[in-house]
Amino acid sequence: MLKISFWLKRIAQLLIVLLLVTFGVSLLLRLIPVDLATVLLPVGTENERDILRAELGFDKGPIGYYLQWLGNFVQGDFGKIYFSGGTEDVSAHLADAMPRSLLLMAYTQVIAIAIAVPLGVVSAYRAGRRADKIISNTLFTLSSVPNFAIALLLVIFVGVKFAWLPTLGYVPLSDGVWEHLKHMIMPVISLSLGLIATYTRLLRADMIAALREDYVTMAASKGLSDQRILWRHVLRPSSLTLLTSAALSMGGLIGGAIVIESLFATYGVGFEVFAAIAGRQYVALQSTVAVIALFYVFFNLVVDIASGFVDPRTRDRRVNA
Repeated sequence: MLKISFWLKRIAQLLIVLLLVTFGVSLLLRLIPVDLATVLLPVGTENERDILRAELGFDKGPIGYYLQWLGNFVQGDFGKIYFSGGTEDVSAHLADAMPRSLLLMAYTQVIAIAIAVPLGVVSAYRAGRRADKIISNTLFTLSSVPNFAIALLLVIFVGVKFAWLPTLGYVPLSDGVWEHLKHMIMPVISLSLGLIATYTRLLRADMIAALREDYVTMAASKGLSDQRILWRHVLRPSSLTLLTSAALSMGGLIGGAIVIESLFATYGVGFEVFAAIAGRQYVALQSTVAVIALFYVFFNLVVDIASGFVDPRTRDRRVNA
């Protein structure tokens, strides 16, 4: 069993990271050389702006503003989006956008790992041979193409020229599994190709190193088949870097999704970030970034747990450190 003190220490570290990220964003907003109340209420009266400053804490110093925002955030008040016709809750936008982004990221990670693992195993087993060179060169080419360029190519050829798949919009699962998947295929492909290349290279390098270990030689001397050695004795300890990279890439997926979600009009969290920046909705931007950071921290905690099950040796080293 893992020591409780280890997990308390790990959770405390992640909470510190979360606080530093949100405070950094808060400080950057206060450094913007404009009156945020005027930005949010460009056609409002000065009295209305004074009320807004007091409501959001703009009339306080950076620490006071951050503490007020943090207190509201932990209570579920993520602020409002201001426009000429009134206001809308940021939480309502995120409640609609978050499931779309989570599904997009989940599909992307599942597809990327499902393809990268067999490619990495084959590439490591055939290291330096023809199959390895074909896989490596192909993936190197894919990794050099930006995901938005892949998305544009898919839209032009798959969506417009051949009309095989819809190019815009999002269909929830409740409206039909096939319609939902048809609208997600191109965004998932756009985001997953680069990850496939990265994951395959990482797994290949770790498996090549593992194949040189003494326990692999011992397993081979016992007459175990190559397939059994690769999939049961080498793949598992070689997956730690892959798991860590998968967790760290969640933040990168949000960044890539800003463009991809805009191109395919899926309107997830990435699009909410883009809309907040374009509309100068800085309070909404701060809360959205905080939610992204919260999920990023959560995924790192999940990887810590998963890596302990994949290779108990790393769990024991971390607990005893």
